[in-house]
Amino acid sequence: MNAAIEHLISSYHELNSSLIDNLTEEPSPLEFMSWPAVQKWDVQYLKAVLSDKAITVALTPDGNADSVLTDLSDGIDYFIKPLDVEEPFDSFLHYIQQQELEGDANLNVKYAQTQNDNLRDEYSELYQDVEEDIAWARIALARKPDAVNLWIGNSRSTTALHRDNYENIYCQVIGKKHFVLLPPVETACINERMLQSATYARSPANGLNEIERPLGRDNLTIKPDTPMEMIPFATWDPDKPEERPTHFSHLSQPLRIDLDPGDMLYLPALW
Repeated sequence: MNAAIEHLISSYHELNSSLIDNLTEEPSPLEFMSWPAVQKWDVQYLKAVLSDKAITVALTPDGNADSVLTDLSDGIDYFIKPLDVEEPFDSFLHYIQQQELEGDANLNVKYAQTQNDNLRDEYSELYQDVEEDIAWARIALARKPDAVNLWIGNSRSTTALHRDNYENIYCQVIGKKHFVLLPPVETACINERMLQSATYARSPANGLNEIERPLGRDNLTIKPDTPMEMIPFATWDPDKPEERPTHFSHLSQPLRIDLDPGDMLYLPALW
């Protein structure tokens, strides 16, 4: 069986390039829409539109929301979820800006990463700045988007290796996003396991109220979810290939892509 899986992965890479096609022209006679967001969105504009509106923010010590984490106190690998907090949008934006500029690694990482169609809900004031859909994707996939989501973070915000069961079009509006992609044929490389779920929680306050408490990384602790829930999740990280590998992990050939403002990336299901 191992030999057959190794042959499958190796054959796939022999037939498929590890390079990404960078298209400078439309993939069809259709033209990409010129989104106002690409032209208008910057710190001043976002603060003017959303101001002090309360938004949901994911709080983690290292930017590792929804990922694998080994609890050093018990040696258990958990699927760790962030502590979700509400705060004014302008305060959140100022925080991630300052953290990026000052490079303070001792502060918790904040990431606006809610899903479930948040651009048409939580950030509905900004929805007018994007197109209703992406024409070529709507035609190619024969459907309109089920959800339109917006994520805002800094360079410390990360997303763990995972796969979605649906097609995604990722549009970069501000800044840069780095992707590491694995094809579905490399499922045997990622060491998917059932992990107990846990959530970051605030450490004991030691007499300080929420306003007085510092935002240092030591203020978050791991709290296993109750009732216990087991989550299937990839435990191998191609950026840390020596940790939790399988017999096949060395065969992986990740694709690495940087997106700049105005770039779109099509992510097929299960990639």
